[in-house]
Amino acid sequence: MLDKSVPYIPFIMIRKPNAAPLPEYHLPKGYHFVFYQPGDEHAWGEIETSVGEFETTTDALNYFQRSFAPFPEELPQRMLFVENTEGKKVATFTAWRNDDSRQPRLHWLAVLPSQQGQGLAKALVIRVTQLLTELHPNEELYLTTQTWSHPAVKLYQKLGYEILADENYSQIVEILENT
Repeated sequence: MLDKSVPYIPFIMIRKPNAAPLPEYHLPKGYHFVFYQPGDEHAWGEIETSVGEFETTTDALNYFQRSFAPFPEELPQRMLFVENTEGKKVATFTAWRNDDSRQPRLHWLAVLPSQQGQGLAKALVIRVTQLLTELHPNEELYLTTQTWSHPAVKLYQKLGYEILADENYSQIVEILENT
């Protein structure tokens, strides 16, 4: 969930190709990874809306149509979900790329609030980082985030991602240290 009680500051994080190796980590029992299949955009929209990234599922689906749907050949190898034993998609993260430069990008991490705290986000970040490294060997990875996502930011930092210093860097660090 987004923590809107802290000031909102967007920023970029990067992971250099020579960063420390990722830890071995697996999904908890009862969960497994699946890649996008046509129709999964509805699950994506529901998950992203549940964490406050969009006001409505319709808004999320509109974003999906603009940003992801034009690349149907890439989605089944880049958009990852976590499913539970009932086949319900409960989390998602995408191994995307910047549309302009094609730089490898981690995009839209979200876990249903009822499923948070079980290590699903950590497993997704590790797996999507591995996937991007396979698809784009020896390239710097990046993601965009914000101070409202401070739990995710702290996870990214533990996995070798660094905040890209800019004019807001000291304020970002202060907010993160106080959350």
